[in-house]
Amino acid sequence: MGTWRFEVLFLTIMIVIFIKMAAEAAQIDKRECPMDDLDRALIVLLRHSARRSVSDLAGDLKVSRATVRARMERLEREGEIRGYTVILKADGSALPVRGITMIAVEERSTDKVVRALGGFPGVSAIHSTLGRWDLIAELGAESLTAFDDLLRRLRLIPGITGSETSLLLATPRSTKAHL
Repeated sequence: MGTWRFEVLFLTIMIVIFIKMAAEAAQIDKRECPMDDLDRALIVLLRHSARRSVSDLAGDLKVSRATVRARMERLEREGEIRGYTVILKADGSALPVRGITMIAVEERSTDKVVRALGGFPGVSAIHSTLGRWDLIAELGAESLTAFDDLLRRLRLIPGITGSETSLLLATPRSTKAHL
C-alpha cells in the first residue's frame, strides 16, 4: 500500500513540474524578441523616410515584402516603432547657431525651471540628468547675437544657480530623419 501512494505522489509531482515547464515555455514565447541586424537596418531606412513602400524597403534590405511587413508589424506591436510622423519645412530648417546648456538648479525648483525653459522658442529639448548638472537644454538661434540674448534670458530664470554652454559645431551622426 505504501508503494502505491509513493507512485501516485511521484506522478503528481511530475505532472506539476511538467505544467510549470510548459507555462514557462509559453512565457518565453510571449517575451519580446530582441532586435537583430535586419530590424535595425529597417529602422534606419524608416527614419530617413517612413513613407517608403514595403517593396522599396524589401529591395534595399534584399528580403521579401512579406518579411518587411512582418518585421514592421512586430516592431509596432512590441512598441519599438511607436508611430510615423511628418517633418515640416520649419523642422528641416535647423537654426544655424546651436548649443547645449548644462544647468544647475536650486533644490525643489526643477519643475518650475523646466516649465520656464519650455516657454522659450529657442529651446528645442530639455533633459534631466544625474551628476554635476541637473538639466541639459538644447538651444538654437538665428545668429550668435540672438544666441547670446537667449542665454542671457535663460540665466535670469528664478531657480537657476549656474550654467555652462557649449556651441555645437557639427553633427557627424544623428538618429533624426534627414530631409
